[in-house]
This record gives sequence, structure tokens and C-alpha cells, in this order.
Amino acid sequence: MHHAEIGGYLELEHFDGREYHEGAVCLNAARSCLLYLLEARGVQSIWIPMYLCDSVGESCKAAGVAIRTYDVTKDFKPDYHTINLTAGDYLYLVDYYGQLDKKDVLAARDACEGRLVLDEVQAFFRRPLPGIDTIYCCRKFFGVPDGGYLYTDAHLERKLPQARSSQHMVHVLGRMDDGANAHYGEYSASERLFGTEPVAAMSELTHNLLRAIDYQAVADARLRNFSLVSERLGSRNELAPIARPGAYMYPFLTKDASPIRKAMQQRKVYVPTLWPGSASLEGMSGRLSRDILPLPIDQRYGADDMTYMCDLLLELLDERADAT
Repeated sequence: MHHAEIGGYLELEHFDGREYHEGAVCLNAARSCLLYLLEARGVQSIWIPMYLCDSVGESCKAAGVAIRTYDVTKDFKPDYHTINLTAGDYLYLVDYYGQLDKKDVLAARDACEGRLVLDEVQAFFRRPLPGIDTIYCCRKFFGVPDGGYLYTDAHLERKLPQARSSQHMVHVLGRMDDGANAHYGEYSASERLFGTEPVAAMSELTHNLLRAIDYQAVADARLRNFSLVSERLGSRNELAPIARPGAYMYPFLTKDASPIRKAMQQRKVYVPTLWPGSASLEGMSGRLSRDILPLPIDQRYGADDMTYMCDLLLELLDERADAT
């Protein structure tokens, strides 16, 4: 009879809390959730928004699925004038910043006769709607190496290998010791690795870490921070984003955001461009990519951090207004 190892040095503690998305298919990444669905549903052609992370298009190409692209409106809904669904086409709907209402999702489902893939990568805490294939991402919300959840009633017959995540852990652990800059290279390398990894079941390491999180506290902290930022910046924002529990980031839209983004980064407030691949596009997709400052409002921060960030942004906006 074969025994596991007994004795020797201790490993990471085992946590026995509950994961937030129990009952979902647990995979190694959100990208794998999409690949799983494309295969399980036998998708031939899909409409995806132009305002999107490159990995979605790359995954569809890798799966041999025909891609057609559509534009989005300023309030993050599909611009249906740019969509011409034909029989069998799937529609990929992104819940940007968790801003869609249930009725928006149901309208999209009806428009494509149920052939809908809902991307909740930016809305981890929203519960899935029955009968809608829905994808979630773990590392966009928590300090975990990887992980994705998929709700679907389509299942792959083949057995999936189990992922191993320790190679995605170096930057997560290193940041605690040395700060983000010291490990940015490892973070980038880890992100690149995701593009090459096969569909696999979620690793034991990631499951374990996800059992250690106080989800209610995280959702509350994010909502509190979002609301605080919204109060300070709402009057200067071209968007009017809705505060929801577990918010992802606060999307602040302003004209010509690039110099302000750079100035904030120089002051160590890291505001990304989501998604640089869309920034050169015409239409609303390009504008949203270039000119939204996605402000961090996550559970690492409290009121003091939010006040500092808002003061900095307002100062930069005022400087710009004075210069013109």
C-alpha cells in the first residue's frame, strides 16, 4: 500500500473555509474556462467585443473558432447596430466593471437565442444567472496565483490534468517582502505563461488559498472604497458607474487620459490601460481603452489611501485645466 510522504519540513497551511463559487467547474484560468466552453459547446463562430483583452481572441483562434467583432456603447453595453448574428453564432458578453444589469444580460441572451457566453472576469461577486454559461477569474480579485470558475451545463468528456501553480506564486509572495516593482518581471512572465497553458483543473494550491479568504469582508471593503472614490470624483467623471458589492475598479473616464496615467504612475499610483490592444481602435472601444483610468479600490486599501489617490487625481486634473 502506497503512503503519501510522512514527516519532513512543513508546507503551506491547509485552510478549511468555503470557496465563493461552489458548484462551478474549477479550472486553472479564465482563459481555460472559455476554451472548455468552446470545445464542450462545439462553437463554430463567435462575436466578441473589440474592447477586450487579446487573450480572448487568441483563445478563439487557437480553438479554430471564427471571430467577428462588435463595438460597445459608452455605458458598456453591446452596440447592437454593429452585430449581425447569423444562425449558430455565439455572443461573448463582457460585464465591464460589473456595470451590466440583469436585464442587459437577459436582452443579450434573447438576441442570440441563448448562445451566450457571459464574461464576469470583472465581477467575481455577481452570482450566475441560471442557464447562462458564465466565466469568472480569481487572480483579478485576490492574491492567488491563478484560477477560474465556469458555470455551464455543457461538460467535456475527457479527463483534465490538474494544474500546478507554484510557478505563478513567486511574484505574489515576493510583493509582500519587496513591493510590486521588484517582482514586476516575474509577474509579466507568469502572465505570459497563461497564454501557453492547456486547459486544466484548478490546482490544489489555488483551491487551498481560495478557502482562506473572508469573502464578505473583501466585498464590503471594495464597495466602501468604490463609494468613497465615487463621492469625491463623480462630478468630474464622464461615466456614472454604479457602486456594487465586491466592485472591481472605479472606471474614471476623462479626455486624453494618457498623461494623467503617466503622472500617477510616477507617483506610485499604478493605473493600468485595459486593454492596450484596443487603444488604437476607432469608435467607442478605442476611446474607452485609452481614456478610462481604472482606479484601484480593492481590499488592500482603506479610506486614507483612497483620499490620497483622489487628491492626486484632482490635483492633476486641475493642473491640466489651468494649463489650457
